[in-house]
Amino acid sequence: MTALPLEKARQIIDAAFAKGAVLKLRPLGVSVLDAGGHLVAFERQDGASFLRPQMSAGKAYGALAIGMGSRKVEAFAKERPHLVAGISDVSGGRVLPVVGGVLIRDKAGTIVGAVGISGDTSDNDEAAAIAGIEAAGFTADPG
Repeated sequence: MTALPLEKARQIIDAAFAKGAVLKLRPLGVSVLDAGGHLVAFERQDGASFLRPQMSAGKAYGALAIGMGSRKVEAFAKERPHLVAGISDVSGGRVLPVVGGVLIRDKAGTIVGAVGISGDTSDNDEAAAIAGIEAAGFTADPG
């Protein structure tokens, strides 16, 4: 069994969408990546723009690549833009250093993946990601 099975990824997405409905957010795209940066699941709501898959995955990928939630990645990008630009370059442009990517930790504190959400404000995207992760029984690490 993988550390982040598809069933759990779907729970994360469903709960993130539910949080989005409660908060009345704009249509979201949600990417769930495993610890190796591989896509486990993606889903977008009706009306979400066409770049939501890449944007949400980029937020999650950046969190995994640097080992901290994208809130810290975004701050890091402001402090050391040359370094984050380099990381983005070596990743083939997959890193999006914007709030909305949250690390997923298991009960032992090990990173098992990340969730990236794009569609509303970055803070709201992050809130939906945290809700999804926690609903699936993991610990959210927004950084």
